[in-house]
Amino acid sequence: MLICVSCQWQLKTSGSDEDEVCSRIQRFDRIEMLYLTTGDYSALQQMNTYFPTETRMLIEDMLHIGQVDDPAINTKFLFFFQDSVLQQMLNDVQQQFASMEDVEEQLSLAFSRLKEDIPNIPIPSVYTQIGSFDQSIIVAGRLLGVSLDKYLGADYPFYCDNYSEQERRLMHRDMIAPDCLSFYLLSIYPIPKGSGQTGRDQHMGRIMWAVNHLMKQQIFNNHFVDEASDYMRRHPNTSLQDFLAR
Repeated sequence: MLICVSCQWQLKTSGSDEDEVCSRIQRFDRIEMLYLTTGDYSALQQMNTYFPTETRMLIEDMLHIGQVDDPAINTKFLFFFQDSVLQQMLNDVQQQFASMEDVEEQLSLAFSRLKEDIPNIPIPSVYTQIGSFDQSIIVAGRLLGVSLDKYLGADYPFYCDNYSEQERRLMHRDMIAPDCLSFYLLSIYPIPKGSGQTGRDQHMGRIMWAVNHLMKQQIFNNHFVDEASDYMRRHPNTSLQDFLAR
């Protein structure tokens, strides 16, 4: 898995004994947007100077338009987004995500709870970007990237033409925090090698249960989540770390 940008999640110690996870999502998407909509060379310089890893991952691993050191890559990058559908998407992202304070609060609370349950777990740095309706969340170590083009709402016209109703139900901003948690936990507690389909489903059920637990909401609901919930009811002394590492 891949990526993240430069606003950081940090552990801030106050005068009390409590550690609070504080976050400010890094808005790499705004610099990307500025370049893609105006061709502003200074925006491109900021992308390459302040977000070199994120820019490389976006161009090479998400968009697959070439190598970042290709002399013509800047033109290819700009040209790629000249498609009318992508141009409309850029405008829609700008409008829908002018503010992300609600998402920041959700992530901050959830990662604070995660730190309480698993004190030694590293907390990721989270950033936003704009892709091309492909991947939603990408993880690379402690970097976690959110592609806002995958969270424009279930009724978004492009989604209606290209995704199933079941998929579209999960493509809205309230799923950003749960998806971040799911993919990050999965990167730390991956599906064991050699697992059969049932084993993979059970592992994902535990991940989903953990996300419900951290979000304090019943976001995911299926047989394997119920199975995980039943196990934790019968084993109340099991730590979240041990549960996910089973």
